[in-house]
Amino acid sequence: MTVTLEVSEGVGTLRLDRPPMNALDIATQDRLLELAQEATRREDVRAVVIYGGEKVFAAGADIKEMRAMDHAAMVLRSRGLQEAFTAVARIPKPVVAAVTGYALGGGCELALCADFRIAGDTAKLGQPEILLGLIPGAGGTQRLARLVGPSRAKDLIFTGRQVKADEALSIGLVDRVVPAAEVYEQAHAWAARLARGPALALRAAKECVDTGLEADIDTGLAVERTWFAGLFATEDRERGMRSFVEEGPGKAKFV
Repeated sequence: MTVTLEVSEGVGTLRLDRPPMNALDIATQDRLLELAQEATRREDVRAVVIYGGEKVFAAGADIKEMRAMDHAAMVLRSRGLQEAFTAVARIPKPVVAAVTGYALGGGCELALCADFRIAGDTAKLGQPEILLGLIPGAGGTQRLARLVGPSRAKDLIFTGRQVKADEALSIGLVDRVVPAAEVYEQAHAWAARLARGPALALRAAKECVDTGLEADIDTGLAVERTWFAGLFATEDRERGMRSFVEEGPGKAKFV
């Protein structure tokens, strides 16, 4: 399998495994969609890590496969490509990308689907599609601009240049840079901590932020208000407030 899902401590690891560079061919995209939907459904998966292995995250699409496709074929395939990545972005649980080595093209776009990105100090990220006479097609023109702002996104997309980990951190493309050997360990720890949290409240927080970014503020506030009130019906809310009053903050054990 080119993508696997392994679960430990409430954390599901979506592992890309298509040596040598984890090129995202159609079969890998379809498998990614399938497992993202599985991670969404499974109650034992409370947070997710996206990982490509110690040497590379994903170096982009399978260019040989794409080169053989004409306009009609890509019209039919482009929706499936985006749907696979959107399925990852819409996992209603905390998702962290553990980025080692290259995260280029579709690999960078996959990292953009996460809520948080931890990169190794030797990582390189970019959207080089323009060098092929193309543009990003798996959400890069949309998610990158929302993350780093339109001017920085256009710089990366227009030039196709790669950015090293330190620059990626400075522009907000990644959120933490660590020694390359520690990337997965730190990503798993980030996810495991949240896996112990109140699952429904985390889902609510993610939906409110993501919806608000794509809507006007009144719509965002309405979604927030509905979720905020709704969480008062949960056992986790009762446990959290009781623990705060009786033991102080940060000691609640959620179910």
